[in-house]
Amino acid sequence: MNKNIKAFILAAGLGTRLKPLTDDKPKALVKLNGKPMLEHVIQNLKKAGINNFVINVHHFADKIETFLKEKNFFDCDIKISDERAKLLDTGGALLHAEKLLSDCDNFIIHNTDILSDININKLVKHHKKNNALATLAVHKKKSSRKLGFNKDKELCIWKNFNTGETKTAKKECKDPEFYAFTGIHILNKTVFNNITEKGKFSVIDLYLRLAAEHKIKAFEAKYNYWFDLGKPETLKEAESYIKNMQL
Repeated sequence: MNKNIKAFILAAGLGTRLKPLTDDKPKALVKLNGKPMLEHVIQNLKKAGINNFVINVHHFADKIETFLKEKNFFDCDIKISDERAKLLDTGGALLHAEKLLSDCDNFIIHNTDILSDININKLVKHHKKNNALATLAVHKKKSSRKLGFNKDKELCIWKNFNTGETKTAKKECKDPEFYAFTGIHILNKTVFNNITEKGKFSVIDLYLRLAAEHKIKAFEAKYNYWFDLGKPETLKEAESYIKNMQL
């Protein structure tokens, strides 16, 4: 189903929350039940029919490249977006990878530290049906920072519930419904025509700016499991879950 869709896996982060595990390796290669996070993500996306990948690298970049070669690139087409010179955050990483991503109409962005069985095919279908510029897989999970969507499920506000800080994206934002972001989203390649930011910037800030004139839609994700593996406590939870479920 998804032969013409690429996946951009964000694997350049420093993984500071997982120290000392990341003292000698990138977060993407921290193991979960014997397999690196990156391997779990690639295999899950392959199950959804995706075989073309772009992976950004920075922290211990050589080790990620070596790992992919040892795995014969998982019999996939995998390109590297090299951020060794400077870590660019999620938005800057997207812009930096433009040449590697813009040869397909739509592409998934997936954090390397997210383990989930969110239905990628349903996300893609929802995105295409709504002709959105971007579609964010969201959920009702507890979080201090959430995205608010209007009655049309279009992004209209961001709020930090701890500080009360808000960033309004749309005028039509009466009684927004708030969701936490899952770290999985899909974009149309025309997003590159609308990026004016340079250097290091957040993709969420980009979405908030673009939402005023473009469809940035919510996809309320249903799943059996979702884990943020970037924290030691949830890494342990995920390991227990995987052992029990024999994933």
